[in-house]
Amino acid sequence: MMKPRPFARIAITIPEQDLAAADRLARALDRSRSWIVAEAVRRYVEALEAPAARALLEVNPVQPSVHAVVNRDVPPRSRPGLGPSRLAQLSRDLALTPEARVRAAEETLRLTEPRDQPRQHRLLAFDRYDDFLDWKFSRNLGR
Repeated sequence: MMKPRPFARIAITIPEQDLAAADRLARALDRSRSWIVAEAVRRYVEALEAPAARALLEVNPVQPSVHAVVNRDVPPRSRPGLGPSRLAQLSRDLALTPEARVRAAEETLRLTEPRDQPRQHRLLAFDRYDDFLDWKFSRNLGR
């Protein structure tokens, strides 16, 4: 099981049109707004860490503070995309026949369907047997 990544809450102020664009992208990708912002930061840092960007910053240090932050001694984040275990799973899935892939997908769907809520145990008391019959009759009408 993967170890959960630490998160930190921040507050940022950005122009309304940028926020609207982030919200549109989040809806289109079915992701959260936080994921969109974090992914943008990851890609920005990754772009600055690229050899061409480093060379450009060394020749024309427009933002030396950004260059210093990017190059500090922090273990580099793995490249975004599929991890090794997901790539291995994808290779195994692609080795299956199309029919076997459909069957596996149907089985996954069956396993992930929500289950009925377990019935709660409760004790009911009635003053008269007729009250019990009325209660039972009203429950059967609801089904």
